[in-house]
Amino acid sequence: TPPGRGGTRRGTGGGVASAAPEHPAPLSLQVGTNGVISTQDFPRETQYVDDDFPTDFPVIAPFLADLDTSGDRGNIYYRQDDSPDVLNQAAGYIQAGFPRTAGSFVPTNAFIATWEDVGAYQELSQDTEPSKKLNTFQAVIAYDDEDTYTIFLYPDGGLQFLGTRPKESYNVQLELPARVGFSRGDGDDPKRDGLFHSLASSEQALRHLERESNAGVPGVWVFHVGSVAPLEHVEPGRGGGASPGVPQSPVHHVSGAADYARALYSHADHASTELPEHHGSEAASPHPDNRPHAPALGQERSRRLPLDGDGGARQSYPANPSSYSSGHHGVGVEEDVHFNPDVFTYSAASKETCARHHGRCSPHAFCTDYATGICCHCRATYYGNGRQCLPEGAVHRLNGKVSGSLMVGRASVRFQDVDLHAYIVGSDGRAYTAISGVPQPAARALVPLLPIGGLFAWLFALEEPGSENGFSITGAEFTQSLEVTFYPGEEKVHVTQTAEGLGPDNYLSLKTHIQGQVPFLPENVTVHLAPFKELYHYSSSAVTSSAQREYVLAAGTANQTLSYRLRQNITFAGCPHARLPARQRLSVARAFALYDGEEHVLRYALAARVGSAQDDAQNPPVNPCHDSTHTCEATARCQPGAGMEYTCECAAGYRRDGRGCREVDECAEGLSQCGPFTVCLNVPGSYRCECRSGYRLAEDGQMCVPLVPATDPCEDGSHPCAPSDRARCVPHAGGRPTCECLPGYAGDGIDCSDVDECAENPCHPAATCYNTPGSFSCQCQPGYEGDGFQCTHGKTARLASAPRLTPCQHERLYPRAVPPGPSPVGNGHVPQCDEEGRYRPLQCHGSTGYCWCV
Repeated sequence: TPPGRGGTRRGTGGGVASAAPEHPAPLSLQVGTNGVISTQDFPRETQYVDDDFPTDFPVIAPFLADLDTSGDRGNIYYRQDDSPDVLNQAAGYIQAGFPRTAGSFVPTNAFIATWEDVGAYQELSQDTEPSKKLNTFQAVIAYDDEDTYTIFLYPDGGLQFLGTRPKESYNVQLELPARVGFSRGDGDDPKRDGLFHSLASSEQALRHLERESNAGVPGVWVFHVGSVAPLEHVEPGRGGGASPGVPQSPVHHVSGAADYARALYSHADHASTELPEHHGSEAASPHPDNRPHAPALGQERSRRLPLDGDGGARQSYPANPSSYSSGHHGVGVEEDVHFNPDVFTYSAASKETCARHHGRCSPHAFCTDYATGICCHCRATYYGNGRQCLPEGAVHRLNGKVSGSLMVGRASVRFQDVDLHAYIVGSDGRAYTAISGVPQPAARALVPLLPIGGLFAWLFALEEPGSENGFSITGAEFTQSLEVTFYPGEEKVHVTQTAEGLGPDNYLSLKTHIQGQVPFLPENVTVHLAPFKELYHYSSSAVTSSAQREYVLAAGTANQTLSYRLRQNITFAGCPHARLPARQRLSVARAFALYDGEEHVLRYALAARVGSAQDDAQNPPVNPCHDSTHTCEATARCQPGAGMEYTCECAAGYRRDGRGCREVDECAEGLSQCGPFTVCLNVPGSYRCECRSGYRLAEDGQMCVPLVPATDPCEDGSHPCAPSDRARCVPHAGGRPTCECLPGYAGDGIDCSDVDECAENPCHPAATCYNTPGSFSCQCQPGYEGDGFQCTHGKTARLASAPRLTPCQHERLYPRAVPPGPSPVGNGHVPQCDEEGRYRPLQCHGSTGYCWCV
């Protein structure tokens, strides 16, 4: 495609990528729906869209989130451009961001990608409407034969949402902030794997993208990402005095590592970072999944920006998007009708000064003007980064919430917003952390994970002369990303801790999220942690460390030593004029961790001090297994040997297969340890035991035990019914029992009162009724004989007071075999009497229904 031609793509949903077909070219870029550009094919969306940096593949991310262009919501434009107007404007931004090193730089080509009016992915139902919040942003890669720069542009009002729901949110209403920055990914150079540079990954930092800058133009951010000369890491622009409240350029930096960005944009045979000029047919062969293979770099198919060329009703558009007709507007670096022109106009008036922006400093700090902006510095007797300052030697408190999703052995545990409290004794560097409410078995399993509390030990460590603890560098606004791999089981857990500033009474507020897998820890085990030292590397906006630690599990007289490897990255918004040490050593003299079963609290305690790193002569080189510089494959485990030697061993669940490792099906090969009444399911590198119907998983995560039948409250007496002499308990399968009053009592079964049956005159008229609890009795009066229900007149005694029965009443009590008067029935008949005891004129036989007159 000739340079200067552009196009768009309308997506069909979240996670779609535009790929470049195979061409004999030094570089091919993939433009993804989810706000990223890469030099490789995108992995499955769930493997990166919700993860923090570093990613497993190369990424340029102006706004990495779960985005969506379906339902006519937005478009994605991308093209290669070498028009003078575009190149000169890009050069202006780059020179403003790098006035000393790029004062004369003018790119020869530019690749431009724009996400216009894209929305957050939603799972819509009939009752929900698509969100009307849409985002617009842009990325530009400008380069010549020697250097490559990237420009991120955010128009005023262009970011209407700052995050998206994670793919696996388990119906929990939460959002993950977008990630902005660069990541090298995994390549052929282990020393550079995992390098990344984070510009923004919190809501607070994302809000400032439109208003702040590192190039003097609000909404414009420039970065030096590739060079023929050695370039150790991504270099953010420093020409605009970006606000200290915005993370400008968190960089994961490994001392002496080559520039990963140059590896992204250069090719093996040439040191330049050129992009090709393609010519010829623009048609692409169909993709195997019946979707059209996305066009190559500079080629875009769309009804909005058709291309010129051979065949078809294609149109040609000038390189300058400002001359596009309505409905075919451009998406270049230059001004566009959809963008706020102020975003793309350089103005010296945007420079920050202490006179206008001193309010960003702490009340206990002073403001200093520099050529490109301001910085804040804490006053004497206070320490911090100038935006937040705390009194030296004082006691500090920290409050936060912890959420997580963990696999503990084979058991899945989730928890949301449990409490975290930390107590800091600044005078001697002691940090006490308590996390309450984590459910079992996760709480015990987290005991060895000392780095959760170790963050506060680094933040508030006792400072040796000439050294600074974490709070003196980051203040109360930073993000820690921690990856821990346990051995020998290869369980891996990710911890993200985000500090959100100081609240009332100088309480630091923190959010923690824990996700991954941790080894199961039995109840009768005690964890012992030895003192340790850890080396921290510093850049202008990031702190990194890696280490291998051991811990001992003690159960009675038996001990077992295990270990884990950690990789830590802390990003913050630093003052560009601060002089940070390249390295410092954190020394933890005491470390303690336990789970208090009575109070259900997970506790960590550390005493730490921070000082200068000693000479390399006193600190021998670290084994490659411990600092991740080994060359073992991803499925293999690095086993340290003597000195710098190591071997690569297949990880658990994998078997040696030539030069690599092959996954083992433990279920098919009978290698699982699933107990009786279980079903074995194979998963990559491991297996999972699930219980059969009628069984549940035991606490060890492997055995299945029968479901304990529910107790019967009617049998064990736990029901709420009245006493058994007044009510009875009626059991129900799988539900609560019901209560019923016994005959002779009335009520709801829980409260039953005696019924006075005598009030209904149940006895013979010649008998007396006696009410009793739950019953009654009838007794014939003197002169009568019977059971009280039937009384006959005695031959020898008659009481004047006894009532006389009428013939009808007497025959009702003592029916005759033959009814009175003419009767068509021969069976016994009980006559019907009126209110006065006389025969009713119409008599009816109860069983036959036959009636007659008497």
